[in-house]
Amino acid sequence: MPELPEVETTRKGVEPHLLGRSVVELVLRERRMRWPVDDAVLALEGQEITAVRRRAKYLLIESTTGTLILHLGMSGSLRICPHDTELRKHDHFIVRLGPNTQMEMRLHDPRRFGAVLWHPADAGDINNHPLLVKMGPEPLSDSFDSTVLAQACRGRNTSIKQRIMDNHVVVGVGNIYACEALYRTGIRPTKKAGKVSKVRLATLTRNIKDVLAEAIKQGGTTLRDFVNEDGKPGYFKQQLNVYGREGEGCHRCQSVIKRVVISNRSTFYCPKCQK
Repeated sequence: MPELPEVETTRKGVEPHLLGRSVVELVLRERRMRWPVDDAVLALEGQEITAVRRRAKYLLIESTTGTLILHLGMSGSLRICPHDTELRKHDHFIVRLGPNTQMEMRLHDPRRFGAVLWHPADAGDINNHPLLVKMGPEPLSDSFDSTVLAQACRGRNTSIKQRIMDNHVVVGVGNIYACEALYRTGIRPTKKAGKVSKVRLATLTRNIKDVLAEAIKQGGTTLRDFVNEDGKPGYFKQQLNVYGREGEGCHRCQSVIKRVVISNRSTFYCPKCQK
């Protein structure tokens, strides 16, 4: 599944093509997504795109009439291309752009776990949308700091990995980046959140921010179903220390990387470096 860096990479890729453009037509080729695509999204037709933002893993394409909410699901990707480019089977949603352009944005989603939703301007602040209202702070913002993480972990018996992946605590710290941040901090993923010291939580906070920022800079992680907006894969996989490396040697100590399942997620760690 595309994680926050992949979604942010996609946002940065499509923003220059969308910002200030008018939407001349929307094409719904498949309505059967995670939730059925409603005709309400057609309210974006004829409107100028005023902002392209991201909240957690949701892309928010804004206009004066409302906000188009896109989620890439497990296999979705966005691509900017000329309108006469041959359509692919799973190009489900198309935003045709104007004026004086023959370009369009296509949502390609073979598994159809993505989402295309509309939030009208008269419904109020987009952050109060049911999908967004209970979310925690963005990990790269000043709203997420060691104090926030320490409060979220205090007295908790769940694992530290579960806490930092909880979107009520902080959004967008997916499985790959949780494993990598914990490795950098030297914390075993199974350690109880309430048992991690404030000093180590402060270091973990910094490492969460660093690993996500580095992944965004490098274009996201190379996953089977993820491509950048130009169709090219990300390259952060080259920098992974533990994720997906079960049975391989630790880059620091050469101990064998182990795998354990936490909340149905494969979790990778070094048994010597992480305590």
